[in-house]
Amino acid sequence: MSRITILLALLIIFSCKGKPNETKEAVTNEVKASDLIETFKYTEGTEPMISVHRGGVGLANYPENCLETIEYVNDSISAVFEIDVAKTKDDVLVLMHDNTLERTTTGADRLDKYTYQELQEFNLVDDFGNETSFKIPKFADVLTWAKANNAILTVDIKRSVDVAEVIEAIREQKAEDVSVIITYDVKQALKAYDLAPDLLLSVSARNLEELDWLLETEIPKQNMIAFTGTRLSDVKLYDKLHTLGITTMLGTLGNLDKQAEARGENLYMTWRNLGIDVFATDRPFQAAAALNILK
Repeated sequence: MSRITILLALLIIFSCKGKPNETKEAVTNEVKASDLIETFKYTEGTEPMISVHRGGVGLANYPENCLETIEYVNDSISAVFEIDVAKTKDDVLVLMHDNTLERTTTGADRLDKYTYQELQEFNLVDDFGNETSFKIPKFADVLTWAKANNAILTVDIKRSVDVAEVIEAIREQKAEDVSVIITYDVKQALKAYDLAPDLLLSVSARNLEELDWLLETEIPKQNMIAFTGTRLSDVKLYDKLHTLGITTMLGTLGNLDKQAEARGENLYMTWRNLGIDVFATDRPFQAAAALNILK
């Protein structure tokens, strides 16, 4: 082989390799960014939103993580729906919060001991112990419904499931514009962003230190919605997030919801005035009414 031929071969090899960031940027540019990246970008004066915990809890005859419950709530208020995704014995992604079936279904034992078809023998149970005729839904079916109804899902991924499996399911249903991936730490956020730089991520930023950790990563700010925890944070955190164009989410589920129930629904507006944009709540109807969120 001549010297010129060798030099040409080496040039081709090195030009194909490129820089890692350039390769990722090229891939990112080829994929359409989720519409939610623009929808959830913070701008002053944006209306508050409700995020319904587990698709709806504490509702008589409507179980959590149930498609029929999501439909019921969606008929009444404008909201996004937080759901939990787990996996069956035969690798079907379904909606389920617990590892076991006893609390929310008529079944028993671990979810992953059953195939999806076997799980259809059980009915879902509401938070008051009432058996319904509703079944454990497939994640794919919920994605299909959400896409058809332009309903936004925030997806909490259980430990038995790899984020790559969830992203693949979202891609298969072409549901990128209605899906948000929930992450709990920087490592999870980086993995999700690496796999799907086009999707919006819910990231944990409970204080300024956690926010700084996120800002030091390669994840663009526009890909973030900041979950600020289930307790009120320093107002400086909300102000900084807004300055960065990042929407804030507060988990009122639990103690804060109980405070509002005991002391008055006006607390939701008080928290709104502190800088909360999205309320992740177990009391979606009451919070929506207090915040004047209409369908």
